[in-house]
Amino acid sequence: MRAFEANFDGLVGPTHNYAGLSFGNVASQSNAQAVSNPRAAALQGLDKMLSVQQLGMVQGVLAPQQRPDIHTLKQLGFSGSDGEILQKAFDTAPHLLMACYSASSMWTANAATVSPSADSADGKVHFTPANLVNKFHRAIEHGVTGRILKATFVDQQRFAHHHALPAHEMFGDEGAANHTRLCRDYGQQGVQLFVYGQHGSDPTAPKPSLYPARQTLEASQAVARLHQLNEDNTVFIQQNPDVIDQGVFHNDVIAVGNHNVLFYHEQAFLDTQSKLEEVRRKFGEGELHFIKVPTEAVSIDNAVRSYLFNTQILTLPSGEMVIIAPTECQENAQVAAYLETLVAQNNPIAKVLYFNVKQSMQNGGGPACLRLRVAMNEQELAGVNQATLINQASHASLSAWVSKHYRDQLTLDDLRDPSLLNESLTALDELTQLLKLGSVYPFQRG
Repeated sequence: MRAFEANFDGLVGPTHNYAGLSFGNVASQSNAQAVSNPRAAALQGLDKMLSVQQLGMVQGVLAPQQRPDIHTLKQLGFSGSDGEILQKAFDTAPHLLMACYSASSMWTANAATVSPSADSADGKVHFTPANLVNKFHRAIEHGVTGRILKATFVDQQRFAHHHALPAHEMFGDEGAANHTRLCRDYGQQGVQLFVYGQHGSDPTAPKPSLYPARQTLEASQAVARLHQLNEDNTVFIQQNPDVIDQGVFHNDVIAVGNHNVLFYHEQAFLDTQSKLEEVRRKFGEGELHFIKVPTEAVSIDNAVRSYLFNTQILTLPSGEMVIIAPTECQENAQVAAYLETLVAQNNPIAKVLYFNVKQSMQNGGGPACLRLRVAMNEQELAGVNQATLINQASHASLSAWVSKHYRDQLTLDDLRDPSLLNESLTALDELTQLLKLGSVYPFQRG
C-alpha cells in the first residue's frame, strides 16, 4: 500500500499580531508591537499550502485557536462583560491580554508530536498535543489543539489521540519542532529522533545559560512511550546549549530531516558523532544521508536570521527531493550562496523553491514551523476529515473566508476593541462549518 508524508499547515487566525511574547525567539522579540496584517498572513499561508498540494503532495489545514481567550482572562480575575474584561486587562495587565491574543498556534510544528503506524506497536498513527509549558501564551493552547486534531484525524480505528503531558517544567514538550523521522520508505519502520534541550530532573546536566531549553529529555521519553515506539528505533539527542543561547529556540531552527536525509548545522547537537552513529546503526540497510552545514559556510547568526533550517524538505511523488525555503534565504547572501552550492552537489536535494511567508517570519516562524507532518498510507488518509484537505476548491473557499473576515491591519491598541473579539468568533464559527470540525472552540461549547 502506498505511503506518503502529508503536511497539515496551521491557518493564521483573524487576530494575527506581533506581541513579541517568545523570549529566546529573536525574530519574535525584534518585531514586537509592529503593525501586523492578518489578511495578508492568512493568504500567504493558504497560497503556500496550495503550492505544496500542486507539487503533488497531500496538504491539509489545521484551524487556529480561539482568540482572544476570554476564559483564561476570567480565570485570572478579570470580570464584567467581554468588552470590560478586554479594557481592564489592557489597562492593568497588557502582557496578559497579549498572551490571550497570541497568534502562535499558526506554527503547528509545536502543536503535537506525531508517530506513524509503521513505527507504533499497535499499528496506529499517534498524536500527543504539546503542553508548551515554557511559555504561558502557548501553554493555554493544548486543550483546543487536541479537539482540533481529533476533528481532523477522525478514524478511531487508525488514529490514537493522547492528552498533553503533565503541565510541569520537568515534562516541557514543544512537539514536532524537536522531533523528526528518518526512513527508507514512509510506510516502513523508521528511526525517530527526539531532540531535547535539557534534562528536566538533573540540574547538573548541560543546559543553556541565557535562553530557556524548552524540551526536556523526560518529555521526549514519555511521548515515545505513549506512542508505543521500539527503543531500537528511537534516538534521543541533546541540542547544543550554546546555540540555544544564540536564538535557536527549537531544533527545527538548526536541523531538519526528511525521508533518508538529515540536514543539520555542525553546531546543532552535543555528542554529534556518537549520536549520528547510533542513528545510522538503528536505521539499518539502505542509503542514509547526513548533510552537515559548516559554520564557515553559514554562521549561526545567518542560519537564525534566514531560517535556513526552518525549511521543509519534501520528497515529491516523482522521487525528487526539494527544499521549501522562505525568501529570506534568497535575500541572505551567505545562505543563498550555500543553497546554490548544495543543489549542485551529489546529494538527494535537487532544488530549492522560495516562498513568501514574511508575515509569519516576522513573528518568528518559517515554513517548517507552519506545518505538522503526518506520514500515512491510503487507508489512513481515507480516515481523515476530507474537508480539511487543501485543493483548488478548498483554497478558494478559505481565501474568500479570509477576505471576508480578516482585517488588513492590526495594532496592539486594537486588542481592547470588543468588535475584534466579535469578528473573530463569527469568523471561527463559520470556519468550523467550512472544515466540518464540529464544536471545537470554547464559545461553541457553552
